[in-house]
Amino acid sequence: MTQVYLNGRFINQQDAMVSVMDRGFMFADGAYEVIPAFYRVPFRIDQHLARLDFSLSSIRIENPLTHEQWRGVFDQLLAENAGEHQSIYLQVTRGVAADRNHLWPKGLVPTVLVMTSPLKMRLDESLSDIQGITAMTTEDLRWKRCDIKAIALLPNVLHRQRAEEAGADEAILINEQGQVTEGSSSNVFIVKGNEIATPPKTMPILGGITRDLVIELLQAGTQYKLSERMLLQSELRNADEVWITSSTKEICPVTMLDSQPVGNGNVGPVWHDIAARYQQYKLQLAADYRKNPPI
Repeated sequence: MTQVYLNGRFINQQDAMVSVMDRGFMFADGAYEVIPAFYRVPFRIDQHLARLDFSLSSIRIENPLTHEQWRGVFDQLLAENAGEHQSIYLQVTRGVAADRNHLWPKGLVPTVLVMTSPLKMRLDESLSDIQGITAMTTEDLRWKRCDIKAIALLPNVLHRQRAEEAGADEAILINEQGQVTEGSSSNVFIVKGNEIATPPKTMPILGGITRDLVIELLQAGTQYKLSERMLLQSELRNADEVWITSSTKEICPVTMLDSQPVGNGNVGPVWHDIAARYQQYKLQLAADYRKNPPI
């Protein structure tokens, strides 16, 4: 039976219930994180918890748990639930109010939910079987504080649904200035010649944990020029390679954009290089986990 953590208790998922007056239900008033775990050990947990701190402070919710307490919750769920590799979902809302009112009353106790699910994840350096995905561009309809990982995801849902109905795997969002922001649930990179470019972390863009790791790997010593700058839609269309990144998608090559091939229509050599470095990073961590399991 799958276990979840809800407001201080570990219970069966089917028994987990929250009040209809929870402000997360009424107003999408809360924040969340998604954290991959390899061999039941959370990946880049410090970075995820730091981003959670930022999101909660930005919407004026005090973090209800310390980092040590979050780790303890994750460890117990990962140990009890099925899957050597799992995805952790955590959500914190402002809590349950007595009535529906845009103003929040003082003294609310945040609602805390953590659950996990099995995660299909590559942990080897063989990338020859990777096929590119398709993407479409669409107008960015989201709010101006996308740097907050808020649970109010209706625009993202609509973008992703539109892509699905158009036969695409992801929607890449374009703002009113004709600039690339990000995907419906991912960050965006392009390759042109020797340059790898991605939009900078500003308020319209979520600071992706995988995005940051890709940048770390590029800065660790590669032959490529890294640029964090705004990208025009025309640059996206004319790129040699396009990638999207996220904690669950990792680094995913886009080979078709708006029904047109990206570059030559194949998974590109720069992607193969950086994706291999990413896999090597994970494999080294996995080896360290097996050699010295966290206590």
